[in-house]
Amino acid sequence: MENQIYNIIGAMSGTSLDGLDLVYVRFEKKSKWHFEILNSKTYNYPKKMKNRLSMALHLTPQELEILDLDFTNFLSNRILKFISEFGIKKIDSIGSHGHTVFHQPDQGFTKQIGNRVELSVLTKSQVVCDFRTQDVTLGGQGAPLVPIGDLLLFESHQACLNLGGFANLSIKTNKEIIAYDICAVNTVLNFLSSKINLDFDPAGENAEKGNFISDFYNALEVLAYYKKRPPKSLGIEWVNENIFNILSQFNSHSVEDLLHTYVTHIACQIAVNIKGMDAVMVTGGGAYNSFLIKQIQKQTATKIVLPQVELIDFKEALIFAFLAVLKLRGEVNCLSSVTGALRNHSSGKIFNSNQ
Repeated sequence: MENQIYNIIGAMSGTSLDGLDLVYVRFEKKSKWHFEILNSKTYNYPKKMKNRLSMALHLTPQELEILDLDFTNFLSNRILKFISEFGIKKIDSIGSHGHTVFHQPDQGFTKQIGNRVELSVLTKSQVVCDFRTQDVTLGGQGAPLVPIGDLLLFESHQACLNLGGFANLSIKTNKEIIAYDICAVNTVLNFLSSKINLDFDPAGENAEKGNFISDFYNALEVLAYYKKRPPKSLGIEWVNENIFNILSQFNSHSVEDLLHTYVTHIACQIAVNIKGMDAVMVTGGGAYNSFLIKQIQKQTATKIVLPQVELIDFKEALIFAFLAVLKLRGEVNCLSSVTGALRNHSSGKIFNSNQ
């Protein structure tokens, strides 16, 4: 009989660079999937690594190869530290997202660093990783990947919204699910916060102090991406080419005013996309931005539901652990209804430490 219980470490590094999320999860398949998060922790990036990751887009192929190896070493070091800190004994596999450097699926490529056999060798564990590449090869967006977890692990929620580097929305209809990126969130808010020497804007307090800039807001609202129909996804390149380009035209305004206006823009884009729903479960770092949450709720009658803290912080890492389980079972973990790929498929590469 096929194994029905799995003990998996999930690793998630997001585009907002707010840390490496690690979870240790026990999954069990009965009539439905059940999970229990046994341990969880976020490891901050050392300043040098954070700077290198933020500039990865501009590296030469040779420089990127060096960063890929260095990030793999960093990732394995933190996973081993996590295992030691929590006294973890039984590990069936590690499910790792890697760290996205390039994501241009419409051009036929996506690149996550840290998806290397060395991760398996260094951690002495089986690793399942590189979940996006196969989907792009099949003509899909390679993103979002979380919706299969929303469908199978959080079936009581009609819609799930993650507020990380980008806002990703999963919507269930009958037994189907569609999902897509709505807009940039912490990739922009954290960038603006860095101008006043903050890693992020705690609870959105600086945004709340600011004033609305109508010209900035209007320039954001007419971006072509928002009119595209799903499947669609965003990468940091889009932020650089569009949001940061618009931001550069409003340098004379205070950071507080820019934050306030951008939060208003996020809230309006999200409100449009969740219109008509009863409730939406919200996770990710942006869930702690109480000004953003208030602004979203102000724009919509849909109830914004914040789950327990562990899910807010670690839902994506949890689901990458789950993607690994599905891959190991040869089951679908990537949905064509979400990514636009030619078919549903089981994505990812499996590395064993003896390879």
